[in-house]
This record gives sequence, C-alpha cells and structure tokens, in this order.
Amino acid sequence: MNAKAILGAALLLLGVFVFWNRGVAYDAGDIFALFWPSIFIIPLGLFFHWLYFGALQRRGIGLLVPGGILLTVGIVCQIGMMYDLWHVLWPGFILAPAVGLFELYWFGKRRKGLLIPIYILGGLALLFFAVFSLSSLLTYLSDKPWIGILMIVVGAYILMSRKKEA
Repeated sequence: MNAKAILGAALLLLGVFVFWNRGVAYDAGDIFALFWPSIFIIPLGLFFHWLYFGALQRRGIGLLVPGGILLTVGIVCQIGMMYDLWHVLWPGFILAPAVGLFELYWFGKRRKGLLIPIYILGGLALLFFAVFSLSSLLTYLSDKPWIGILMIVVGAYILMSRKKEA
C-alpha cells in the first residue's frame, strides 16, 4: 500500500468523523481515548496481513490468524468506542478467532477440520449478535408508542386482507 492510499483513507475516515461530530470539542486525551483501536490494534492486524501478502509473498500462512483476530477486534473496539455499543458488539470478540481461522482456511490448504471451530465460533457470535441487537431494538422501540400502534394496524390489516382459502 502506498503513502497516497494511506493518506486518502485517513482523510476519508477523519472527514466522516468530523461530519458526524459537528460542534463537539475534543482535546488530545479524548482523541487518544476514542481512537486507541485505530492507533494500536488495527495497524497491527494490517501489519500481519501485509507481512503475509506483501513482504513474505504468501509464505507464512500462520500470520493470517493473529492478523484476522487483531483486525476484527480492532474494528469491534473502534465501533464500540465511537458509538458506545459494547452491549451489542461484544460477540465480535467471539467472532474474531473465527475470522482468523477462516483466513487460514481460505488462503491455506483448505483443511476441512478448520471449519468446525469456524462454524461453532461464527454461529455463536451471530446468535449473540442477533439476540442482543433484537433486545436493543425492542428497548429503543418501547420508547415510541406510535411504532407499536403502527405495527398493530399493519399486522391486523395483513391478517384481515388474506384471501380466504377454500
């Protein structure tokens, strides 16, 4: 990756952050506290990927496991820090080893035995994501009674407008 691509990506992400947080004052400590995953964890995950794909020319396949884990954990932590969504995003830590192992499977010799922990960890993570996302969604919707009324009306309409079966 060249310096122009890194600068472009950094400016893009910074621009999105500035756009979403207009009028909020940040000091150096706030920025460090908010972006520590992007400063430490994500670059380390990208470094492992660069080692495998670039420097070692696809030798050292085992580098993809910690690379995938660190990249996934970094993304989960960054989103969790920016939006305070830890109560929904914590299954990402279960998903992280599944991502690392999947990269090992995909770019390696495709050993079928790797699919067992990938499916178990990935399935658990998706199940927990679904349950905790639904819980957060229902909590959010419970503050808006008009949405409940709208759902009742739409549901009743659907049930009443069904064609009669012979």
